[in-house]
Amino acid sequence: MTYKKLLGLAIVLSIFNFQFSTSYAQEAMNRPYVDDKLFHFGFQLGMNFSSFFVTDSEIPIANPVTGETEIYHSRVSGILPGFHVGFVTDLRLCKYLNLRFCPGMQFTSRTLSYKTESGKPVQGTPGFKDQLDILAMPVYLPLYLKWSAAREGNFRPYVIAGGGVSFNVSRDRDKPVLLNLMDYFCEVGFGVDFYTTWFKFCPEITYRIGFADQLYPADQRMELAPQDAFYSNAIKRLTSSCVCLTFNFE
Repeated sequence: MTYKKLLGLAIVLSIFNFQFSTSYAQEAMNRPYVDDKLFHFGFQLGMNFSSFFVTDSEIPIANPVTGETEIYHSRVSGILPGFHVGFVTDLRLCKYLNLRFCPGMQFTSRTLSYKTESGKPVQGTPGFKDQLDILAMPVYLPLYLKWSAAREGNFRPYVIAGGGVSFNVSRDRDKPVLLNLMDYFCEVGFGVDFYTTWFKFCPEITYRIGFADQLYPADQRMELAPQDAFYSNAIKRLTSSCVCLTFNFE
């Protein structure tokens, strides 16, 4: 085989390989026009890890059992993973920017622990503990801006930021610490769009911080016994925080 024939064969093979690669890349591009829609919808499933920023009252409080006056400190000592569900409504603003409304509901659990400034153990009668579990089920109504990078194959990273309000629908007035009804928050995070044959799968991680005081004052709760009022009186302010791992199906 002459040099010219080898060169011609190489050119033919190169053209064939280019055409095959281009055709395969086009076929492998899942849902190539999905991001061009003005509106699209979806749903969310995820896990959350909620906590509190606690500000102590720093006021001496009489121990409801011993009567000794002490300054008490409270901290979040335990966080159990919760879960959340929600819906996605997405409005395309431009090629790289979307406006998203994602209402949903969370199920959260936190544990507050109490200790004295002097280091003495918190004494108690039966039913009085130095730890308190706080359960909440907030319905949240957030609005986000989602900025996405250019799509590469079936992947597209993005960052997201926004804020909103939430309403706690699980308030139990028999609990020693009662949370307020409403909170407002801001949230930031990042994620990746994975384009499958049937839908977009979008895992994301966000951090949410609340600004409203979540502690309902004990002096406004006539139903509280003295040993229960102690839990709230030791705290001046509670604000919420949350890390969320969310899986979006769009």
